[in-house]
Amino acid sequence: MTKLEAIAGCAHAGTLYGIGVGPGDVRYTTLRAAGLIGSVDVIAYFAKRGREGNARRIVSPLLSTGQREMRLEYPLTDEIPAADPAYRSAIAAFYAATADALSVELNGGRSVGLLAEGDPFFYGSFMHMWRRLEKHHPVEVVPGVTGMSGCWTRANAPITWGDDVLTVMPGTLPEATLIDRLSNADAAVIMKVGRNFAKVRRAIDAAGLLGRAIYVERGTMSEERVLPLCDHDGDVTVPYFAIILIPGQGRRL
Repeated sequence: MTKLEAIAGCAHAGTLYGIGVGPGDVRYTTLRAAGLIGSVDVIAYFAKRGREGNARRIVSPLLSTGQREMRLEYPLTDEIPAADPAYRSAIAAFYAATADALSVELNGGRSVGLLAEGDPFFYGSFMHMWRRLEKHHPVEVVPGVTGMSGCWTRANAPITWGDDVLTVMPGTLPEATLIDRLSNADAAVIMKVGRNFAKVRRAIDAAGLLGRAIYVERGTMSEERVLPLCDHDGDVTVPYFAIILIPGQGRRL
């Protein structure tokens, strides 16, 4: 047994592990996550069609030689709006089939590590597997460093002070809703920016927060980009790994 295995523990047969792999830099992966990644029978990960899979890319230095992998390819991602009935139907069917495939592995006595970017219980696809499988199989969720905490750390921006309340919202919300919630927020994090970037930027400006907003792209990764939001062109589509931070201004001692 290696020192890492002694500290982090090994995988148990027939158990599903939801493994949070952190914000992008493999060095932010926890000891527990690293130990399981190297010891589970099967590594499973979600991926966009034609892409490697972000979570899989993050942990590639930790994978064992010859370890079996399950690539779980989404039928679609952002090709149509998430509220479209066609999207919901296709994704629901995909999650049901994926849960069945994972169940086959678990029933066969194999341990499965399902990778999750950031933390498994924070806007993660793993949650849909947890909901379908946790009553039928042993499941352990391994927390990970969230993308937002990785980003505010790399931006050198303390996000909350004193009694500040942090509001986290997806950029997919209607513009009027974003303006309303931002107008009442002490500090905010806006996720799922991507194709919603122009709308999100307008909402931040309308809420009077443009001067405090920070744009972070691919935080902790080699292509990291951090700049004041007001310096970013608002009429573009930004990458999936983009987030906007609005640090609080509460009590500072």
